[in-house]
Amino acid sequence: MGSVWVIVVAAGSGRRFGGAKQYEPLAGRRVLDWSLDAARAAAGGPGDGVVLVVPPDRARAPEPAADAVVAGDETRSGSVRAGLARVPDGAGVVVVHDGARPLAGADLFAAVVDAVRAGADAALPAVAVSDTLRSRTGAPVDRDDLVAVQTPQAFRAAALRAAHAPGAEATDDATLVAAAGGKVVVVDGSPTNLKITHPSDLVVAEALLRAR
Repeated sequence: MGSVWVIVVAAGSGRRFGGAKQYEPLAGRRVLDWSLDAARAAAGGPGDGVVLVVPPDRARAPEPAADAVVAGDETRSGSVRAGLARVPDGAGVVVVHDGARPLAGADLFAAVVDAVRAGADAALPAVAVSDTLRSRTGAPVDRDDLVAVQTPQAFRAAALRAAHAPGAEATDDATLVAAAGGKVVVVDGSPTNLKITHPSDLVVAEALLRAR
């Protein structure tokens, strides 16, 4: 199916965090470095590669773990498109991963890539919701019908490019592929694959890393 390229999306300003969380220290490194290591391991074969999408003011900073560094957009979807523009036409599978998810393991990357190679247009990891849920109006919501979606998400390269071609916006790329009629499959996610959103998440992430 061709080479595997990973787009690591790390262009956010971190408004909820209070700063660019992807550059915060975590167990002696930056949050972003852990994400790049996972991406590099998933795209380590001949012809594979990693594209890093960063805030515009950091686009000229060297990032040895990436094959290309590009400036992101004001939206997540726009940032993915900026990264996708640097993925070679011959790539067969494109994986999109959030730079703020430093704990995604090699097994998770392999699971979504394998699902695409088996025939899916998109594959995403998800975990069951454990909390009791209610709508904003107070009505109960059946959590058995819901999952929490994570990254990395893998795609047949042509399907991802086609889904992004109209310039649509979504909170994740599998939503765009599904809206375009693509086949999306769900694989088991990891409960430890947390996204750094608040400063307290760094404490949890460090504890999990040290427990590995």
